[in-house]
Formats: sequence, structure tokens, C-alpha cells
Amino acid sequence: MRLLIKINILILVLFIFLNSCGENSPATSDTVWDKTAYTIEANNFPPPNIKIDNILTVETVELGRALFYEQKLSKDNSISCVSCHVQKFAFSDNAKFSKGVGEKLGLRNSMSVTNMAWNRNKFFWDGRAELLRHQSLMPIQDKLEMDETLENVIKKLSTDNYYSKQFYKAFGTSKITDTLISLALEQFMMTIVSNNSKYDKFLANQLSLTESEERGRQLFFTEYNPDFPEKSGADCAHCHSSFNFSNDRYFNNGLFEESDVKDVGFQNVTKNPNDRAKFKTVSLRNIALTPPYMHNGQFANLKDVVNHYNNGLKKSNTLDPALEYTRSKGLMLSEDDMNDLINFLKTLTDEDLMTNSKYSNPFK
Repeated sequence: MRLLIKINILILVLFIFLNSCGENSPATSDTVWDKTAYTIEANNFPPPNIKIDNILTVETVELGRALFYEQKLSKDNSISCVSCHVQKFAFSDNAKFSKGVGEKLGLRNSMSVTNMAWNRNKFFWDGRAELLRHQSLMPIQDKLEMDETLENVIKKLSTDNYYSKQFYKAFGTSKITDTLISLALEQFMMTIVSNNSKYDKFLANQLSLTESEERGRQLFFTEYNPDFPEKSGADCAHCHSSFNFSNDRYFNNGLFEESDVKDVGFQNVTKNPNDRAKFKTVSLRNIALTPPYMHNGQFANLKDVVNHYNNGLKKSNTLDPALEYTRSKGLMLSEDDMNDLINFLKTLTDEDLMTNSKYSNPFK
């Protein structure tokens, strides 16, 4: 295993060397090849999806963390990535729409960037970024977010001796490029792991769920059955499956009638009318920390979300078939059912994530 890590790091270094050779490239191999492998600690998760051309190293992860908190990435040096992805909110935001430079509001609710190392189907609500490195540069250039150019960001960082040293340590060159910025940001975000919730401890037989939480768990994983209401569940795992409580797919979840659809979501990327009003299924980990909910932040709390699926789905042409199946009768959840389901969802909160120093501001 260690041999494989070393080989992957050598591949990474060669990739970086070929893409960053110039007058600031190192003349010796000391700072190029001697990297420290970074290991993601997530024993109860499957292997992470780390790209072979950007194998994690301690030096690059630390650079990425600094960039994640760096306000120089914005036009007026007022905001950073963490302005919209706040640690205490599971690296999301508690506003319906986050504020960018000049108090301008974004068009969609801020998504959490936890457990990105296990994402396998593009990024953003509409999937417009193929890789996390691509996603990392888009908010910088977005007029409603950081409203800056990559050229200006490079100029600002290049005049800072701190970053010259950090890029040299991470990549073996003090010449800063947008590619290296994106690789560093990708590495840091890949390391933000949430896997220590009450539910994780329950799975590890370290504690028990309350009666209400356990009943909510059963409702969550039990399929919908309109013919036998007493055996019917909420069927949440249809979309929120696997260890990360997401299947990484794009769905229309019935927020609007067909005539009221304004944001077509995934269709903007695929150009396929069958993808109209489809958005990415988010992970339910730390869901209690991330209100408001949905891509447009239209639900203020979890009760509103459960009510929507219970008896509030809107008819539209691309509504997910499994949700359409529940529309006529609804999920048939009682008030007690809904409360139990919400109590289970709260067990997915990882308290450690909110204060873990590995992810906090390195400048404080």
C-alpha cells in the first residue's frame, strides 16, 4: 500500500513538473520529489475517489486550505470560499442565497462540500463541473460571487511571499497558475470528511438510538407500499442511499408544476429536455445543520421538507417516477411518523466536523 502511494506521488510530481516548468521551477529534486502523502481517515467508508493526477499530499492540502480561506480570491478582497461554505454549517450556508461581492445574491442555495472525495457524478446542483478542480475556479469568476479574474488572482497571490513559499513546497515551483490553484483547492476539499455522527456510532455498536430515532430509521429505509399502509415507509433511501446518503444522481423532486419551472437545472448542461428541472441529490449527512433546503432554499426547516414529500409533490413532465408513484395517496405519514423521521435525520449530524481544526482557518 505504501509503495502504491509513493508511486502515485511520483506520478503527480511528474504531471506537475511537465505542466509548470519555467524560470521558477526548482533546479534540484529535493523539493520536487520529497512529498508527504496525506491519508484520508475514513475507516467506515469505501476507498475515496482520488484522481491519479492529483494524489493528496500534506503540503498541497495545506496550501488548498489557505486558498479556501483566502479573501484575495475575490475582486475586492472581501470574501473567500468559506464565506459561502461555513464550517459550523457543515461547509454550507444558512442563508437562502449566499452574498457575493457587493452584497449581490447568488441564484441557488450553497451546497455542502463535505465528503467530496466520494462524489462520482459531477459537481454543482446542475452538474456543470466535471471535476472538483473545475468547480473550484467557477465561483472566483462568477459575477454574483467573487467576481474576479484568474489573472488578477494570480497577480495578487504572486506578490505575497507566503504563497510563493507554499506553492513551492506543494508543487516544486513558485510560479502560480490557475491550474495549480485548482489542484490545491481540490485536494483540500477532498479531505473534508464527515463520518462521526451518532448514526455512525450506532453502526459501530458504540451506542443505541432512541425509540423515536430507531422508528425514524425504519421509516427512512422502508419502501413505500400504498396497498398496505401499516407496512409502508418513507422510502427515502430511493435517492438518499449508500454510506453517504446520496446516490449522486439528478432528479426532479416535484418542487414546481410544469408551467412554474423557471430554473431547468441539469437540462442546461445536457441540453436534454428529459433532464428539465432535475437537480443533484445532496447527501443527508449533517442535514440538520444546513437549512434552508433545496436548490432554491424554499423550505425553511426539515418539517417543511418532510411535508413536501409526504403530501406536497407537484406534477411535472420529468418528475421522478418513484415520486410520481406516491403522489396520489402521498406517503401516508402521520405527525408522529414525520417527527420520528426528523429525529433520525438529526442523528446524521457530525458534531466533530464543526470544530475540527484540520478544516479551520489557518490564518487564526
